[in-house]
Amino acid sequence: MTVREEFDAWATEGRDRGMEDRHWHTAKHALARMPVEAGDRVLDLGTGSGYAGRAINDTTGALVCGLDGSPEMAQNARSYTDSDSIGFLVGDFDHLPFADDAFDHAFSMEAFYYATDPHEALAELRRTLRPGGTFYCAVNYYEENVHSHDWQDSISVEMTRWDMDEYRDAFRAAGFHVAAQDTIPDRETEIPAESEFPTDEFATREAMVERYRTFGTLLTVGVVP
Repeated sequence: MTVREEFDAWATEGRDRGMEDRHWHTAKHALARMPVEAGDRVLDLGTGSGYAGRAINDTTGALVCGLDGSPEMAQNARSYTDSDSIGFLVGDFDHLPFADDAFDHAFSMEAFYYATDPHEALAELRRTLRPGGTFYCAVNYYEENVHSHDWQDSISVEMTRWDMDEYRDAFRAAGFHVAAQDTIPDRETEIPAESEFPTDEFATREAMVERYRTFGTLLTVGVVP
């Protein structure tokens, strides 16, 4: 199954809203770090329901383009806003349908690892961002987060699981300066009492605490020279 087919099914089933609920706990903190100003042009890569783009537009007045590999996702995202400052397109991460220097900033939450060729996706982001532009790449699926390693088993499309060094190396190879890299803890997901473990997902309470409070979301920030 292709990425498009997989996420068309998710959108049809209404799972795009569930993605928004799960990811907002850490995505909002990543978004708050972005130096976006009114009138800036921002790419939301792997937009899903479009929640990140809506937040950027609402808080900064930036012009936002949400790109997704799924036509159904893009269609749903369009229906969730009436802003004329947000647009949605269907496209591939490693063949971005934009001119050079088209954007001031780019953001991606829990989507970058679906790129068919993540190195080419970074090269395309480098091309479409202006000098001084930034790419904020947020992922929960990464090597150090041992609790994410079995996620591949539950989805039919290939995902790239890099460690923190590999993210930094790939950003630099594509021509970015790495301005920052850290993890954002999820402090909002409720963690049950010890007496309620094991659960369907976690054998121990300690494992769940580690997954959300320690590993959280990996954020890598690249800047175009």
